Amino acid sequence: MPTSGSYDVSSFISIYLLVFFFCFLFFFFLRGIGYSFRKPKAFCVLVFRVIFSHWTCLPKSHIVFLKTHKTASSTILNILYRYGESRNLTFALPLNKQKQLFYPYFFASHFVEGVSSRNVKEFHIMCNHMRFRKAEVAKVMPADAFYFSIIRNPVAMMESVFIYYKSIPAFQKTQSLDDFLDNRAPNYISSAINNQYAHNILAFDFGFDNNVTADSEDLVERTNRSIAAIERDFQLILILEYFEESMILLKHSLCWTLEDVVSFKMNSRSERTRCPPLPSTAEKIKRWNALDWRIYMHFNKSFWQKVETLIGREQIEVEVAELKRLQAKLAKICLKDGGPVDPLQVKEVRLKPFQYGAAVIQGYNLNPHIEAAQTKMKCERLITPEMQYTDSLYNQQFPELAELKQNKRLIKTNQ
Repeated sequence: MPTSGSYDVSSFISIYLLVFFFCFLFFFFLRGIGYSFRKPKAFCVLVFRVIFSHWTCLPKSHIVFLKTHKTASSTILNILYRYGESRNLTFALPLNKQKQLFYPYFFASHFVEGVSSRNVKEFHIMCNHMRFRKAEVAKVMPADAFYFSIIRNPVAMMESVFIYYKSIPAFQKTQSLDDFLDNRAPNYISSAINNQYAHNILAFDFGFDNNVTADSEDLVERTNRSIAAIERDFQLILILEYFEESMILLKHSLCWTLEDVVSFKMNSRSERTRCPPLPSTAEKIKRWNALDWRIYMHFNKSFWQKVETLIGREQIEVEVAELKRLQAKLAKICLKDGGPVDPLQVKEVRLKPFQYGAAVIQGYNLNPHIEAAQTKMKCERLITPEMQYTDSLYNQQFPELAELKQNKRLIKTNQ
C-alpha cells in the first residue's frame, strides 16, 4: 500500500477527474443501448471513494478500546489481540498479570505493566476492562490513538448481567429479574461490592455516576453531559445489535482489511441459559437503567449516520455478506464441530472458557486435521479464550516478570 506521501495534490485531482470522466462515459453508453440507471452520480462518488481511500488510508495501530460488559466486547478483544500479536505491537496490559485494569476503580496510568518501571517505550493497543478516565489513559497511549467502544440495548444487557452476575449482593436474594426490579430498595445498595453491574453499567464503565433512574430530576442534564463526553473522547461507538455492520464500520475507520475484523463469538452464552425479558419487564429496565437507555438510543442513531457518511447502506450490505462468507469459510477450516460447544465438550484445557455465575459460556474445538502450521496458529488465535490469550501476551511482552511470578507460585505451592 502506498504511503500517505506517495501522491501529490495534482495526482489526486487527475485521478478524481479520470474516475468521473469514465463513469459518465460508461453511463452514457448504457443509456445509448437502452439501459437506464437511476443514480449514476452516486455510483461514481462511491467508486471514487473506494479508490481514494485505498490510496490514502493507512492502517491505524494506536488504539484504545473501552471494553464494556456483556456487549460482545470479548470478541472485539480477540480481534485486537490477533491484529496486534501478528504485527508485534505492544499491548497496555494490566499490572502483575491481572485480567482487568483494576476495574471497578477509575483507571490510573500505573495500572499498566511497564509504565512505572518505564520498561515499555510505546504502547499500541489498550483493550482490557477498565473504568474509563481519559486523562489517565492519555498518559499511557499516544496522542493519535483511535478511541472506540461498543454498547448494547440495555434491556437485553440487563438480562445477561442478571444471569452472569447472579452472585453479586444486589441479585443474590432475588428469584428473578422481575423480582429484583420490583424490590430494589432492600436489595440494591450502590456502595456494595460489584453492585455497579446492577445499575446503568454502561454509564459506569464510561466513567459516569450510574445512580440515576427515570424519576431523577437531573436525568436530562446528566444524559446530555454523558453523551457530550462520549462524543468528545471517542471517535466511534459500535452497536452489538448490528455486530457485522459494526465490524465493517470499524474496518473502514481503522483502514484495516476484512480478514482483520473477522471473528468467532467469544465468551458467548449457550441458548438454553437465555431468557428474553417480557415487554413489561423491558419497560421496568428502561426506567431503572434510564441513563444507559438514553445513551444507547442516541448512539444507535449516530451509528447509522456514520454508516451513511463513511460507507453507504448499499455498500455495507455487500461487505457484511463478504464478512459472513469469510467467517463461514474459516469455521470449516478451523472448527472441529463447525461452531461453539458447551464447556464440557471443549477437549483442550487451554481452550476452555472461564465459567462464572449461572451462565454457560461456550467454547470451541480446534479441527485436528489442520496440517499447515501457519493456518493452525491462525485458527488457534481465533478461538483462544480471553484469559488464556491475555496470559500469553503478557508472557511474550514480559518474559522475565512472567517467569518470576511462575517461580513464586511454585514455591508457594511446595510450601
